[in-house]
Formats: sequence, structure tokens, C-alpha cells
Amino acid sequence: MHRSIRTALAAVAILALLASPASARITRIEVAQAQPAFGGASFGTVGAYERLTGKAFGEVDPKLPGNALIQDIQLAPKNSRGMVQYVTDIDILRPVDRSKSNGILFFNIINRGNKGGLSLFDANVPGGAANTLANAGDGFLLRKGYTLIWFAWQADVLPGNGRLIMTVPVAHNPDGTAITGVVRSELITQAPTNTLSLSSGWFSGGSAPYPTVSTDNSLPLADGFLPTLTVRRRQQDPRTPIANTVWFFGVCAQNGVLAEPSATQICYPAGFKPGHLYEITYRAKDPLILGLGLAATRDLGAFLKTANKDDNGTANPVLIPGAHTIVMGQSQSGRYIRTFINLGFNRGEDGKIVFDGAFPEIGGGLVPLNVRWGQPGRGAGNAEVDNQTPGAEFPFTYGSETDPLTGRTGGILDRCNATHTCPKIVHAATSLEMWELRQSLGFTDPLGLKDLPDPPNVRTYLMVSTQHAPAALPLPTQAPFGACQQQPNPNPHTWTVRALLEALSAWVTTGAEPPPSARPTIAAGNLVAADQVHFPFIPANSYGGVSRPAVKFLALNNPDHVLDFGKDYRPADTSGILNGELPKVGTARYGTLVPQVDEDGNDLGGIRNVFVQVPIGTYTGWNLFNSRFFEDGVCTLSGSFIPFASTMQERMATGDTRKSLEERYPNKDAYVAEVKKAAESLVKQRYLLPEDAALLIKQAEDNGIRQGP
Repeated sequence: MHRSIRTALAAVAILALLASPASARITRIEVAQAQPAFGGASFGTVGAYERLTGKAFGEVDPKLPGNALIQDIQLAPKNSRGMVQYVTDIDILRPVDRSKSNGILFFNIINRGNKGGLSLFDANVPGGAANTLANAGDGFLLRKGYTLIWFAWQADVLPGNGRLIMTVPVAHNPDGTAITGVVRSELITQAPTNTLSLSSGWFSGGSAPYPTVSTDNSLPLADGFLPTLTVRRRQQDPRTPIANTVWFFGVCAQNGVLAEPSATQICYPAGFKPGHLYEITYRAKDPLILGLGLAATRDLGAFLKTANKDDNGTANPVLIPGAHTIVMGQSQSGRYIRTFINLGFNRGEDGKIVFDGAFPEIGGGLVPLNVRWGQPGRGAGNAEVDNQTPGAEFPFTYGSETDPLTGRTGGILDRCNATHTCPKIVHAATSLEMWELRQSLGFTDPLGLKDLPDPPNVRTYLMVSTQHAPAALPLPTQAPFGACQQQPNPNPHTWTVRALLEALSAWVTTGAEPPPSARPTIAAGNLVAADQVHFPFIPANSYGGVSRPAVKFLALNNPDHVLDFGKDYRPADTSGILNGELPKVGTARYGTLVPQVDEDGNDLGGIRNVFVQVPIGTYTGWNLFNSRFFEDGVCTLSGSFIPFASTMQERMATGDTRKSLEERYPNKDAYVAEVKKAAESLVKQRYLLPEDAALLIKQAEDNGIRQGP
């Protein structure tokens, strides 16, 4: 056959395929309630918003190559058409007059069932208001005309507190019998108790555990397996066994004795204590097909972006002609976005790109979602808690590189590059991710020897001297500071991420380039090994300030080794089957680095916001646990704030090497001038919006030198 004829026939076949109904799709949208949002308030020129709540019903064809990667998809129950079904909650904020929207569908990936979005970008959203959408703060996202969409993707989230829920099937053996397997679960408590969920942890308390095959832990199962429980004080300590005769699968009564058996809880009459790592290994049953969350994200994104109606004729509730899509998430949700892209799910069933832009914030690793016996609610590689949980493995970078420790070559964008479906990406991190979560591996080669450039469709930013999520004000001024030794770090993300979101929006809609990546680098000398950080002497005081010599920094640096989770686990994809055993830990370590600091202990490089350029104290990306928890270990997800002395006399009396407030800002005018200079510089670099610069300058003019963080 002539080559031109073959080419023409191939083109016809492709067109026919694209014209046919998608085999994985949203089949039905149900809007249970539509009501005015925020009491009918109007937001700038966009006007009022409407809130829609309901469910989306979808189905996946397990035979299609785009779905074959989903773990256990072939073991799912199927409907009469051979499809695997799922249901996800949806929650939408749309302009009442959709012609006034900015044309962007903003998909905010929820975190363990909880909404983010508004509380990050809209200033002054009260704590606890995220799920209820009861307060829009200053209404930034709404004034800009974004259509906000939340949906569930993590199927093991427990209902309650307004969390969004996804329902997926349980996998079964081909003969219909229950699948069983060994599950290892780390148990943590922040208060004394004698009953815990089998999934309890610092992060995963809202997740449903896998039920045990048998609630009798005293006798081996038919295959000889016997569950075990151990305890240790620190992550690196040896595990001490707890005899099976003194704990039970069940719920303890108030007097400590076993009240009733339970397949999802553990009773330990002697009591679980804070500051201890308990670890249970047991045979579980009924694994959920968690990877369907990836398909739901893909298919809901594609449906809401382009579909006119569902199979029943219900109209797409957010249809905007020529809409662009941005997917954004924080922490676990940011890691989920990277996993979604890594596994190639940004390619819709029609071959087209689903999300035009992606904004993973404070999420540098991956999520073990597409895993049998996965626990995606856990952290990944945190220093003390969930240290040996999947999700912190190579690949680290968006661009492809070779890992000298495993010999593998790859990058987050490999699959989408092959199908031309990569989104434009803005990746923003904080200094805490550098200290606790090895974020530097996303910026350098695996050994930390050289800087790596970003791919053309990626920009990376480090919001220096910030912690994972800013601490709420007012800060406590006397210990205890929660689980930590020092005040947490309140340095805000809001003003920076607003500018980055607007830059990403312009990038996906007009092609306008965002500001250049901004992060510490090896070449500039401000990305260094932990023992090379020149931290100033800060005397102990009521705020918890202490000296940090090099040995302390070495202790803080969380080493990253290659972890082997067994032959059925695929680390390059964060997918597969976990064998329930402790992972084998390689001896070689990756080269993690951290930011160098200035004479005040504030980080160099990256985006130094107004609060860092015109400081009233030292803002760090690390803190230490106090004696109630894992003393002197890295305090999970917390940085520190250590204020300057008010006067030179006060600082000299204590030996503090940092200049006092009066030495820095002799009067209000001097302080305001510094704030104005810093704000205008950030606006020029496009790391701060002009409207937000004006607000920060006015606050300085009205309030003078900040006396608190």
C-alpha cells in the first residue's frame, strides 16, 4: 500500500476514534443544592457567586491502555457494559453571571477530604471555615473571576466535618473471594489513650483503615501469620515488641479492659503515649481501588472543561466557551498533582490535555495512591513520623535525569512529554520542605552536586524563611508551643502565591511568560549542606530561641536513602503492591541541601517577601519537638519565629547577635520606607501584585513597626 494512502487511512481512524464517545467519562452530574454563596455578597466587577453541591458519577473501561496502570482495575466489579464505576462529591463556586468569569476553571485538589484554595489565596479567611465556605475573606479569587471546583479523589477518607468523599469498589480475587495481604501501619497519638484506629498517625487519623482478617490476635492464621505490635521512642531507634497477650483488636473500655472486638481499632490497656512510635503489622482484607481517584480527576476535569451535558441531558454546570483549566493543591494535594502528571493522567481519553496549568504548592514528593494497601493520607519521608512511607522516591525532578543510586532514568514529565499533554507548571515550596522533606532534590542532581535547569514549561520558586503552612496569629508568647520547642513561623504565603497564580493564569491564557524561577542555588553559594549553614547565636528566652551550632543542623537534616518496598512495588510510578514488611534501606544517601542564611538567620535566595526583607525577627523552616513528643527531633511541618530584641540594651544584655528593632528602624518613617522599598522591588520582579503591595505599605503607614509577627 502506498505510504500516503496508509497515512490517510490512519488519519481517518484517529478522527473516528476521537469522534466516538469516550470510554472513561463522567456519565452523570447531580446537583443536590444550588444557593447564593456568601450570603449573596458581590465581588468587584464579577458580582455574586452561586454555590452548587452534589455528586459526579463516572465509569472507567479497564481494557483501555490509559486505565491499565490503575492498580487492581482488572479485579474490580464491573457493570453490564464492563465498566468500573465510582462516585465523587463535588462542590462548586461559580459566578452567577458566567460571562463575567475570567474563563478559568480552578480545580483545588482537596487535602484528606478538606478544601484549601480560599484559605490560601483569600486573606483573612477564619480558621475552620474552609469546608463550610462560610467566609470568603477578602474575596481575591472571586474578585478575579475564577470558577472554583472541589471534588473528592481519596477514597479512604472518613466522612464528617464537611469532608468530600469518593466511593470506589473493593478489589476481589478473580473467583470473587476476598483479597488479603499484610499491612504495616504506624500509630501515633498526641494525647494519652488506650484505643487507636489502625490507621492513626500524625496525618492519617481521618482515613479509614483496612480491616483485619481476624480480630483474634492470639493465634496464628492458617498461613502461620501472627500480627505484631512494636514501640520505639524515635524513628531511628530499634523496635521493642509488645506481647500479643497485652493488646487486642478492639475498643478499650474506660477502665482499660477490652470492651468489644473491632476489625479496625486496637485496644492497648497499658495505654498509648505521646512521643512514641507504635507500629502494627497485621493481615488485612478488602483493598480499595484507590487509583480510580486519578481517573476521576482526569475525567471530571475533561468533562467540566468541554462537555455540554451528561448522558442524561443534564447541562455542564460550569461550561464556559474556550475555558482554560488550572489544577492546584497544597502539601499532600500538591504531591498528588505531581503523581497525577507522573502517571500520565493529564491526557484525556480523547488524547487532549486536561489541565492547562498546574500549581503544586508545598508538595515536593509523590503520593502512594495507586497502591494496593496504600495509605495516601500519610506523609512521605517526614523526619520523625511516616519516615518510611512510599512517596519520597526517585524521580524527584520534572525534567528527566539519571539516579546514580538506583540506575534509573526518569522525570515527572516523561509520560506527558511523550503525548504532548504536559501542563504549564508553577511549583512553589517553603524552607520547611528543604529541611524536612528534601525539596532540594527537585532542584539539583540526586547527589546535590549541581543545579538543574527547569524544563521550559516549569517554573520553581522557594518562598524562603517560611514554614509548611503559616502559623495562625496571634502566636503564643510562652511555652508550650504545641508540640515544638519554639514559636511557630507565621510568615505568610498569601501575597506571594497570589502573584504566582495570576502569572500562571496569564501563562495558560495568553502565553505570557511568568517571572523567572527563584530559588537558592549551588552556583550562587546559597544552597548548601546542612552543616555549612552559618546560623547566628540566639540566646534562650521565653520565645524558645537557642543557639544552633553545626551539629544541631546535621541532626535536623533528614537523610534520604533508597527504600525497597518489595518486588511487586514500582518505585518509579509510586504504584504496585506493598508487601507489608519494613522496607530495605540502602546505605548510600541522596545529597539533600538547605538554604544559607543572612546575619539574622533568615534565608538567602528564592523569593524574600516583605516580611523577610524588613524583618522583626528570625523566620526559619525548622523547629524541634519538645520533651512531650520526640524531643529534639524535627517538629513535624513547623518552622520557628524568634523575635528581635526591642532595644540595643536589651539584646546586648542577653548576647543576641542580631540587631534590635530600634537599631534597624529608628522611627516609623524609616520602617515605612523599608517596607515601601521592598514591596516595590517585589512588584517589579512580579513576585507581588501591585494591589497587595499597596495594602502592605498602608498597613505599615497605619500601624508603624510591627510589634508582633
